Amino acid sequence: MNTFKTDILIIGAGLTGLTLAYYLKDLNISFKITEARPTIGGRIKTKYNTNQAPIELGATWLIEQQVAAIKLLKELNIPVFKQYYGKTAIYQPNQMQAAQLVKLPENNAVSYRVEDGTYSVIKALAEKLPENSIDCNQSVQSIKTHNGGLEIEATTYKYHCKHVIATLPPSLFSKTITTEPSLSKDIKQLMLNTHTWMQDSIRVGITYKNAFWQNKNTSGTIYSSAGLIQEFYDHSNANNSLFALSGFINSKSSDYNRDQRKALIIKQLQTFYGDQALEYDSYEECVWKDEKQTLVGNDTFLMPQTNNGHPLYQNTYLNNRLFIAGAETSPVFSGKMEGAITSAQCVFKKLKTIYNK
Repeated sequence: MNTFKTDILIIGAGLTGLTLAYYLKDLNISFKITEARPTIGGRIKTKYNTNQAPIELGATWLIEQQVAAIKLLKELNIPVFKQYYGKTAIYQPNQMQAAQLVKLPENNAVSYRVEDGTYSVIKALAEKLPENSIDCNQSVQSIKTHNGGLEIEATTYKYHCKHVIATLPPSLFSKTITTEPSLSKDIKQLMLNTHTWMQDSIRVGITYKNAFWQNKNTSGTIYSSAGLIQEFYDHSNANNSLFALSGFINSKSSDYNRDQRKALIIKQLQTFYGDQALEYDSYEECVWKDEKQTLVGNDTFLMPQTNNGHPLYQNTYLNNRLFIAGAETSPVFSGKMEGAITSAQCVFKKLKTIYNK
């Protein structure tokens, strides 16, 4: 097993981990990022198909109040555009009632999407880092105190470092990584009972050659309590030249296979739009509970955002050498991209104080 020495080890190459590394690169310290997946991005997952609109299967929307995220995107020269909802929505209250077109209430809050897909943020951050900063396919198994620092054992590598920042979901940490000495009962129990953003979600996107839902007397905004579709939105690209619908479907449909879900969703869209809904180019989906680097053994129901932003996540552990970070740990916009970025900023400030002494 190869051994590497570094000042800081970041566990997880999602938005928190990459943002933290982006800030650390200008300090005179060494760092490494380990990532269990073969690719980076975490719960930012954009599917790109040639000549089709990018499909978001993970983090998607920003609002103006998410100032840290907006500022970071401007710094990276990544443009955003307004999500189009329209003035009406297709609404189906239950199986017994047909869908109807209803007027949407006035909404002064603007939602934004990233112009070339949210994954472009991940790519931009990674491109700013030194070469060989990220080790993929390295699932961390243990963190131990060692010679006044820490020893981290991963799939095929071992790391010796001064500080480690775990950015994976706290529940995943609690089930997959052991520490020596053991963490306190309070923090272990807290991590185990922290809701993981997207853990109950199934994201779906469908691309088309024509945006028939933009025609008069229909809509690309769908709210339904019948069938698989729960909420869908116009997911066309920024200049409205490539067209798609995207949104969330009933989490209970995880019991179906991909083909069964696709057939039921297309059939439901057919009831809204007619046979033109059958002429799709591609169907994309992500069942997040099946993503083993996001969630393991989800057998306990947790209300969304349970224990997100808890004060214990603002503490350090293992003699002030272990930081627990990530979207779920932030008290600001927990679970959102803003939460991931503000968590990285908070840890960076603490590390900067330590290493500037």
